[in-house]
Amino acid sequence: MPVATLPHPLAADWAAHLSRDRRRSVHTVRAYHATADRLLAFLGQHWGGAIDARALAAITSADLRAFLASRRGDGLGNASAARELSAVRGFLEWTGTASPRLRGPKVAKGIPRPVAPADVIALAEDVAEDAREPWIGARDWALLLLLYGGGLRIGEALALTGGVVPLGETLTVTGKRAKTRIVPLLPQVRIAIEDYVRQCPWPLPRTEALFRGARGGPLDPGVVRLSVRGARARLGLGERTTPHALRHSFATHLLGRGADLRSLQQLLGHASLSSTQVYTAVDAAHLLDVYRHAHPRA
Repeated sequence: MPVATLPHPLAADWAAHLSRDRRRSVHTVRAYHATADRLLAFLGQHWGGAIDARALAAITSADLRAFLASRRGDGLGNASAARELSAVRGFLEWTGTASPRLRGPKVAKGIPRPVAPADVIALAEDVAEDAREPWIGARDWALLLLLYGGGLRIGEALALTGGVVPLGETLTVTGKRAKTRIVPLLPQVRIAIEDYVRQCPWPLPRTEALFRGARGGPLDPGVVRLSVRGARARLGLGERTTPHALRHSFATHLLGRGADLRSLQQLLGHASLSSTQVYTAVDAAHLLDVYRHAHPRA
């Protein structure tokens, strides 16, 4: 039976620390705050008393296993349970409590599947053509080309403001933990964004969102995902063809054309090289697929 989650001041303090001191994204803070609230609510029922930082010092691996079991009862899979455990460990460490030793659930490391360049263009064209107004079509075309041409996360693209105009040969992008990086801007992408800016019926002040929704507010990423979902169904593309898959495709195609991992790490804004190395597996998987289909003895 799901544990009732009640707001807890200790969890709120941790969320404030993540936002203020660690510069975590709004989504990460919200998710980690919810995990801490769930843990504290569970322990309150499990131990039968009020929970504070001092009480947390008594937590054991058996308590954590019981908490994860309760979350499994809520329908959590391995990947979600692993993220939950990671958040719990971070929360306990922040309170000064040593996290009990507990092996997390095994999670298969997913390999991003790139979208073929021709399919990227077809997808962007379909989304643009399906738009209800020409300026919205220009916006969607520019946005999807930017995700693929610059390797941006959708949140990074939607965080751009009117201050990026007029465009140059590069774009300054703010990524996770407020880290900035320089991304080269392909001429085709620059032209597409400039065309959208010309057609956009809303003013684009330097401090406000560059990509606007139909009513003039900041564009919601859910709107973009819904449009891509419709286009991929019409084009017969796989379910993994998402806005984020365009970033994976950017990385994989650069690697396949000789880009080194260090440069790719900088372009993607990865904090560590290990995050970028997954793309070597993508490229190897592609080569193996080509070999199996082309070699007469395969």
